[in-house]
Amino acid sequence: MPVTAKLSRRFYEQFGDDVANELVEWFNAVDAQYRSELRELNELNFARFDAKMEQRFAEQDAKWERRFAEQDVKWERRFAEQDTKWARRFAELRVEMAAQYARIHRWMFTYWMGTMLALAGLFFTVLRSR
Repeated sequence: MPVTAKLSRRFYEQFGDDVANELVEWFNAVDAQYRSELRELNELNFARFDAKMEQRFAEQDAKWERRFAEQDVKWERRFAEQDTKWARRFAELRVEMAAQYARIHRWMFTYWMGTMLALAGLFFTVLRSR
């Protein structure tokens, strides 16, 4: 939106309408030229700013992607370690349960053999006493 330069009435009277109008047109032309150059300069600066921002966002995206990848690797390693620990503990538990099962069988065998021997002795004692 150009700003039209206005000159005082005395200026018009001193130099005449033609010269004053020509001077006003020249001011308006200079103003339009400066505005055009300023607009181009602003667009150029904004384009540079936009390119820098795009580059910085791309760098930050790459940085975040790298950090997420590092965290993924770290978590995968931790999960693998936990899986190994749980597998080892489960194997130890199975061995311990098998040992306990064997002890229980030994005690059951001992108990039942003792009971059978006592019953057999009682049975033979009862049969002999008759």
